[in-house]
Amino acid sequence: MEKFKLELLFQLVGIGASSGLLYHDFHLFLISDSSSFLYRYSLNGKELTKIKLHGNSAENNLKLVKPDLEAICKVDNTLYTFGSGSTAKRKTAFTFNLLSQQTSQLDLSILFENVTTKTGIDAENINIEGVIPVGNDWLFFQRGNGIRAQNGIIRLTGNLENPSEITFIPIELPSINNVSATFTDAVLVAETIYFLAAAEDSNSTYADGEVMGSLVGAMNLSDFKILFTQPISEMHKFEGITLYEETETELRFLLCEDQDNESQLAEIFLLTIKKTTRQGAVFLRLR
Repeated sequence: MEKFKLELLFQLVGIGASSGLLYHDFHLFLISDSSSFLYRYSLNGKELTKIKLHGNSAENNLKLVKPDLEAICKVDNTLYTFGSGSTAKRKTAFTFNLLSQQTSQLDLSILFENVTTKTGIDAENINIEGVIPVGNDWLFFQRGNGIRAQNGIIRLTGNLENPSEITFIPIELPSINNVSATFTDAVLVAETIYFLAAAEDSNSTYADGEVMGSLVGAMNLSDFKILFTQPISEMHKFEGITLYEETETELRFLLCEDQDNESQLAEIFLLTIKKTTRQGAVFLRLR
């Protein structure tokens, strides 16, 4: 593997435990696993605004009651944010319409019950960290950091709340410092899924453990075959990835991390993958 470089791009004060991000139209939308706000940062105006996802939106929610927002994606003109599903309070999705600026919420309790029935991933092991809508499917990236280590992709076919088919595709990822890496987010670019995974020394979907590092990887959309994986840090737990720019020679992604502390500071990184390098070669360049 060629060498890579990782540096900080910029910081956003007022956002703690950033867990997902999405770039759209010169704006960066962020979610936090401790907050029930959607954050919107204008890259042109350098302005951060908070959007209430429901009437009682709050920051720094207690762990027992937080919605644990972990995934964000876009369908047409609507943003979807998803809870991890790991407790009863975390089975809600919130939407934000980019045109009307209106929010709504979806109770996915029945969906998660059906997922458990169809996949065998029980309530103690479910932990959704990324969501990709594609065609008639929704791909839920299940972080297998529970005691049963069920890492993989839950594919929902049809309606989000009541899919006609639910399947689970197990995905095994490499270890970092002797701890298995598990999904923390993913994004689709053309026919390739680019994903993040982190290694955390814990077998609980609820309690944090010592962070052993993060990796980036890619897989085919058609068959979920892994194309490459590359460790990118031994200290950061990256939890969000979004496509920022694409040129003839490069793909540029923005990343965020969950620092698992009380800091109200979101750190945003830039990951550049050169298209011209051999398979698996990853370069990180930060501006």
